[in-house]
Amino acid sequence: MRWWDIDPVLELERQLFPEDAWSRGMFWSELAHARGPEATRRYLVAEDGGRIVGYAGLVASGDQADVQTIAVARDHWGTGLGSRLLAELLRAATAFECAEIMLECRVDNVRAQKLYERFGFEPIGFRRGYYQPGNVDALVMRLSPASDGGPAADAPTVNGVQGTQIHG
Repeated sequence: MRWWDIDPVLELERQLFPEDAWSRGMFWSELAHARGPEATRRYLVAEDGGRIVGYAGLVASGDQADVQTIAVARDHWGTGLGSRLLAELLRAATAFECAEIMLECRVDNVRAQKLYERFGFEPIGFRRGYYQPGNVDALVMRLSPASDGGPAADAPTVNGVQGTQIHG
């Protein structure tokens, strides 16, 4: 993701998460820390025909990474794009030498929970009232360390989505 992607990402963010969308400042802050030799963040966008149809982000600290966000435009649901974005984040976590990946997911977002479970994430707890202003609980999920090559080692194989390009 680059600075010029922020406006279309914000539009998609507001469509998908109207109650708890990230602000422009939040994206700028994340991108400000995602470049350079000491970067510990990876933010991606997926484009189809020049239109941003998905995005994802991960932050690494020590040997732990946190999935910050994954979103896919509704007209691209069911295409495997969410899986591709998550697989790219897992590869980034492996490159950052993270042994464990955490994330929070709205308790009412069963579609996302199923995606994470397919990749081996397991529920470990809740954060009450995490998503504001709706006061919606978050399900905390963790991908445990893989014994033979990092978090991406056991990730499902993900085929390409025709015409959709993912880049940082």
